Amino acid sequence: MAAPGARQGSLDVDFDHAVRIVEALVFAAAEPVSVEGLKEKLPAGIDVKKVLATLQEQYRGRGVQLFQAGGHWAFRTAPDLVEHLKTDAVETRRLSRAAVETLAIIAYHQPVTRGEIEEIRGVALSKGTMDTLLEAGWIRPRGRRATPGRPLTWGTTDRFLDHFGLETVKDLPGIEELKAAGLLDARPAIAAYGARAHDTGEFVDTDAPDEPEDQLDMLGDDE
Repeated sequence: MAAPGARQGSLDVDFDHAVRIVEALVFAAAEPVSVEGLKEKLPAGIDVKKVLATLQEQYRGRGVQLFQAGGHWAFRTAPDLVEHLKTDAVETRRLSRAAVETLAIIAYHQPVTRGEIEEIRGVALSKGTMDTLLEAGWIRPRGRRATPGRPLTWGTTDRFLDHFGLETVKDLPGIEELKAAGLLDARPAIAAYGARAHDTGEFVDTDAPDEPEDQLDMLGDDE
């Protein structure tokens, strides 16, 4: 019976070592680390999810905690301590209203095509809007729809989840929460955006540079 006992002790040592490896990898990473990326760095046979769960428990209640954003993991300041770490020197980045609306539509309707985004907004979508969201790393292609023309569909990324403090898209606020926060227009979407359209009924690009008032602050600063 001595051999099995010795083997169990060896496994314990391997697992504890794996926890330390993951702790170091996530701590040193500039961006959230994927589960697959962590698995490549660990000894064979180690349960990565169990290692992450153990590490998350070890940091529970501490000033820095291990958070999940989709399939990626990162150390982040405990939510209740954020107020104590605010500084006066904050770099403000801005998104156009069109980009904010487009991001919201993609988040809530993904996977969604460009045509569907335009239909929901009631106006044409400029290439610059999608480029801005792609550059931020918040959206990504999700494959093509099996319909005529095989249009490309879009969805959000783990970086989007991490930026907005979400674990999954299921954590997005619901309709009632948006109404309570005053972020949901009571009018139908077509009526809300139709006021910007020309009398001819043509689509209007709301990303045009002559609309400086059509700018909104991002919800937080991208790290």
